Amino acid sequence: MTRAIIHVDMDAFYAAVEQRDYPAYKSRPVIVGADPKAGKGRGVVAACSYEARAFGVRSAMPISRAYRLCSHAIFLPVRMDRYDEVSEEILRIFRRYTDLVEPLSIDEAFLDVSGSTGLFGEPARIAHRIKAEIWQEERLTASVGVAPNKFVAKIASDLKKPDGLVVVRPEEVAAFLADLSVACLWGVGTKTAAILQALGITTIGELARWPEDALSRRLGALGGHIHRLSRGIDDRPVIGEAMAKSMGAETTFSVDCEDARHIRQTLLRLTERVSVRLRREGCAGATITLKLRFADFTTLTRSCTVREPIAFTEHIYARALVLLQKVPLRRRKVRLVGIAVSKLTAKTSPGQIPLFPSDPRTEKAAAAVDEIRRRFGEAGLVRASLLPPRSRGTKR
Repeated sequence: MTRAIIHVDMDAFYAAVEQRDYPAYKSRPVIVGADPKAGKGRGVVAACSYEARAFGVRSAMPISRAYRLCSHAIFLPVRMDRYDEVSEEILRIFRRYTDLVEPLSIDEAFLDVSGSTGLFGEPARIAHRIKAEIWQEERLTASVGVAPNKFVAKIASDLKKPDGLVVVRPEEVAAFLADLSVACLWGVGTKTAAILQALGITTIGELARWPEDALSRRLGALGGHIHRLSRGIDDRPVIGEAMAKSMGAETTFSVDCEDARHIRQTLLRLTERVSVRLRREGCAGATITLKLRFADFTTLTRSCTVREPIAFTEHIYARALVLLQKVPLRRRKVRLVGIAVSKLTAKTSPGQIPLFPSDPRTEKAAAAVDEIRRRFGEAGLVRASLLPPRSRGTKR
């Protein structure tokens, strides 16, 4: 049976959520990320609206450059909890059509709808319905590609953004790929593209006409890989709701920081963000990794692994502090701090009963906090230790 794979990619997701939540931002350039501080800010652009892209702003661009390109834009901080919440609603729409949903990130996923056509019609019809329901229920647009495999579906979804839908039927794959640049092939970077160009290969169709063994002699295993892709061959399955290998968060300080207390406070804030996401996804992790980048741009990581996977802020933060204490910070200014949890397992997966199970009161308290923040946002409940000094102890 020919597979039917759908790739859904939300359009300018973070910025689109902000424009939807705040109608005054609609049709205006919106840049989500670090504080630009009048062109002197640090950090990067996390996302930007299409109105901002018209000025040359792009994701991962230094925020200072984005400000120079579009100083009149609306600059907003990242609201990851909000984006996670909206992402989960969109995933629920996907699950109406198939159990084989493989999220790639917060704003894109593959769906295998090969077994869904009997209920919902041909793959193109399913893609239309998904796009329509995302708009009707979330007031957001998505670009969608439909094809016999992941590779072609991913390329198809990129071709007509925003709000695009491109369907590539099995018999159309070769013609669809033929005139596209070899840079579209997964694994072809700047160096490989230069090698191929020296061979007179600039399009996918030209590469497909080359003998596979000739490419393999020049490029090794990569040669065989890209030759198969050039012919539209990609047998990788869609792995239903595959658990992320890790979850993490990091931030760049607006000014290089040498205040140990502020570094610890920032680490706690990041740990709490990761912990909330872990619980929302129903998983826990056994390896905790601390990341520090110093003013001279040297980067250091330290990790530890616990016997039983953990998901609560207090448990993760305690290990992170131990890692932090092993790093000599005296007279060193920190530019970036991050925390990640990996070796993830589902909290409901079978396994050995923990020798020291979690305190039920901790679980109930965490569940209550998660529900308050789900209803009222991240600011609905804040740890006292994370409040600004002047806010502590004031009556509200």
